[in-house]
Amino acid sequence: MSADNLSTNYNPANIESKWYETWENHGYFKPTFDKENSFSIVLPPPNVTGSLHMGHGFNNAVMDALTRYHRMKGYNTLWQPGTDHAGIATQMVVERQLGQQGLSRHDLGREKFIEKVWEWKGQSGGNITRQIRRLGSSVDWSRERFTMDDELSDVVKEVFVRLHEDGLIYRGKRLVNWDVKLQTALSDLEVESHDEQGSLWHFKYYFADKNLTTTDGKNYLVVATTRPETLLGDTAVAVYPDDERYQHLIGKMIVLPITGREVPIVADDYVEKDFGTGCVKITPAHDFNDYDVGKRHELPLINIFDLHGCVLNHFDYIAKAGEPISQNPPAPSDYAGLDRFVARKKLIEQAQNEGWLEKIEPHALKVPKGDRSGVVIEPLLTDQWYVKIAPLAKPAIEAVQNGDIKFVPEQYTNMYMAWMRDIQDWCISRQLWWGHRIPAWYDDKGGIYVGRDETEVRQKHNLGDTPLRQDDDVLDTWFSSALWTFSTLGWTGTNKDFDNDILQKFHPTSVLVTGFDIIFFWVARMIMMTLHFVKDKDGKPQVPFKTVYVHGLVRDGEGQKMSKSKGNVLDPLDLIDGIDLESLVAKRTTGLMNPKDAPKIEKATRKEFADGIAAFGTDALRFAFASLASTGRDINFDLKRVEGYRNFCNKIYNATRFVLMNCQEQAIGTEPRPDLWGLPEQWIVSRLQKCEKAVALAFETYRLDLAAQAIYDFIWNEYCDWYLELTKPVLNDPAVSSEQKSEIRRVLLSVLEVALRLAHPIMPFITEELWQTMTPLLGKGGESIMLSAYPECDDSKINEQAESDMAWLQSLIGAVRNIRGEMKLGNAVRLPVLIQGASDEQQASLVRIDSQFKALAKVESLTIVGENDEVPLSSQALIGSLKVLVPMKGLIDPTAEIARLQKVRDKLQAQADGIAKKLSNEGFVAKAPAAVVEVERTKLSELEAQIGEVEKQLGELGNL
Repeated sequence: MSADNLSTNYNPANIESKWYETWENHGYFKPTFDKENSFSIVLPPPNVTGSLHMGHGFNNAVMDALTRYHRMKGYNTLWQPGTDHAGIATQMVVERQLGQQGLSRHDLGREKFIEKVWEWKGQSGGNITRQIRRLGSSVDWSRERFTMDDELSDVVKEVFVRLHEDGLIYRGKRLVNWDVKLQTALSDLEVESHDEQGSLWHFKYYFADKNLTTTDGKNYLVVATTRPETLLGDTAVAVYPDDERYQHLIGKMIVLPITGREVPIVADDYVEKDFGTGCVKITPAHDFNDYDVGKRHELPLINIFDLHGCVLNHFDYIAKAGEPISQNPPAPSDYAGLDRFVARKKLIEQAQNEGWLEKIEPHALKVPKGDRSGVVIEPLLTDQWYVKIAPLAKPAIEAVQNGDIKFVPEQYTNMYMAWMRDIQDWCISRQLWWGHRIPAWYDDKGGIYVGRDETEVRQKHNLGDTPLRQDDDVLDTWFSSALWTFSTLGWTGTNKDFDNDILQKFHPTSVLVTGFDIIFFWVARMIMMTLHFVKDKDGKPQVPFKTVYVHGLVRDGEGQKMSKSKGNVLDPLDLIDGIDLESLVAKRTTGLMNPKDAPKIEKATRKEFADGIAAFGTDALRFAFASLASTGRDINFDLKRVEGYRNFCNKIYNATRFVLMNCQEQAIGTEPRPDLWGLPEQWIVSRLQKCEKAVALAFETYRLDLAAQAIYDFIWNEYCDWYLELTKPVLNDPAVSSEQKSEIRRVLLSVLEVALRLAHPIMPFITEELWQTMTPLLGKGGESIMLSAYPECDDSKINEQAESDMAWLQSLIGAVRNIRGEMKLGNAVRLPVLIQGASDEQQASLVRIDSQFKALAKVESLTIVGENDEVPLSSQALIGSLKVLVPMKGLIDPTAEIARLQKVRDKLQAQADGIAKKLSNEGFVAKAPAAVVEVERTKLSELEAQIGEVEKQLGELGNL
């Protein structure tokens, strides 16, 4: 192999695609079963309709780094991939396509529509998996799963039936987030809160008792609301229990405008007595907080809207929460059939005309809207299927309390616990066609039967030929996702599971990598479901994973959430492959929920990206993600960081080419010869061990930011900037033996080879390319760097003396370089250097580093002078009390040097004045610890000494 195998310039596009194809085709991502320890991780299933966003990019970079690290550490390693059927999103995509043909799903019927969805999935559904490959994710594609696969669908039915048999699934009428456009219930995660400017309407509700008045003599209460239309369904007015204005009214009746119904005045802590009028209308059937108030006071629930958000002809009246409808009071005739917002407008007009609207105030609102439809969500009473959560939550809480599951960072444990202890039953039914159809059947008499299929239902309940119809609803996609860690590994719930090598070897999984925003919706539900269903050979419940690594949300450089409406969304593939400005503008303005945002976003895009986005490559993007993987909640993403790591990749690439060019035609030692090592070799090998130790600790503690920093510092700052430079003069020195040069080349290559293995989990492509090119020169190698051993620290190779000497050398070189720069002397000028004030130990060290110092600092001579020796007029730099002197005669312009020294003196004087002022403050001296005061006095003394030296030099320069 030679440097000629590498192109002159680093081009990630030429490297990345070929290596991923090689890895996948050779089956390197598949797990082995021959190791003692196993590591497994499941890919949080992205929506099959989706495309990569920055959250996916970050999440995949973290998971792949962990997977590659453990694979190289010698673990049986499985990264299980798969996609989610994404009920609402997928159904919307296919319905939109049908709409372009003038058809609806109802025109096709359920079966034909489902066929269309599967057809779409086969053609377009694999887009996101292709993108995941582009990120370099080393998932075992041979085990790819889809939540609607037959095997996984069987698991879903099995779990539903068993939960029902255990009394943990039931059907009931409760309040849900209802999307009036999509005609389905939504989870809280599918509801977005939008800040909008609305109004607060103040209405007069008159007392039923004509003689009743408020403390200020009024025969009515003023009730403030942001949703006037729901007045039709009020069943109470609530006040704060200790509000003196209303205490005498508690238990009295008040008359609802328009309907004339009498409702009670109740006392409840939910009311904020200082908000609005301190009186709150309670509409249990159309507000989640009111629903809870209604349960506490056993209020009736009156549903006034149909599924389209229009006022019903006859309201659904329910005596108490959870009870069936008992009567149907008619709606006011002139409101029946009106859309909710039309009804609002009419009600306000009526209140104004009849005199019971007191006032309208502007009011900032958080309006809940469906994330897919964009319409305002209506809390609505509907018949749905629920999972009874409390019995499942108890063992899930205990699993975290006893340490079976650990959250990283630990702060998320408290978030998890707070939610689990206040958990509500889970609505699992959705009014869609695409998804896992609920395995329940109904007869004409209202009987409900649950089973794995209709045949089982008929046999189990002796139904014979009784006509049955299956429930039309499907399960919430989070239901199948909650089974993800075991459904993907072949769980069946039978004794066959104990013969399943994959399940036995890789479950529980090692770690789940996820965002904090779905701890409630996914993480907790996986824990509950897995503990309930999966047992080990001893019958002990299994957790789904041992660690939950929680990362923050990826935001833009200003910390703003990325969204299409803001025009700040970045596509990871655009950063990897680059994109021109026109294409970027088109992507950002296409498919916006509000097309009116397009001009604003186009203008912002053109301003921010004048020439589009450069191609940074996958490795640079992944390294940027790793560098941001701290324990903070949010991740502010900056393109300059990616650009910096693109430069880092280029640095590694060019350094490797340099090493190859200096080693390929030369003799290289085959075995280490530490007896031939000089200070540079002792130092770089020692620093490598400490880097290996730091990276290992960072991976084990999920601090990929620290791993990235350690790798970056070692490769760029220590190997490239120092060690490579230190070897150049030695390799070019004819006085150095060929044997020693051979060993230096071996160290050059071997340290770089180890550094590439260290970086591989984070930067897989460039490390594979360079490793394959250079390892033959060392007489070793292998099929792939990803199958090689991950480096481990050898403490015996840590050399503290060498590190101390090297730090000393770096300080001296830095001092000379500073003098050279300040004196404006080019590198071609070799300088005489005097060292004054060196201790015996420093003098001994100077002898050890003499040759390296002269070579790198471009020093002609190095002379140690005594503390009291006369020295010629020199430019100096201080390292503590040690002086590094460069005689000025014949080298500098005295006028320029005087100006430089005056700036140095002024800077030192400003520092000294600041400390002197602090020490003159009696309060500081009296209150600060004595050690702190003494440190400040020592600093001042040192600064005064340095000022004296500079002034001495100024005086001498003035005499030239």
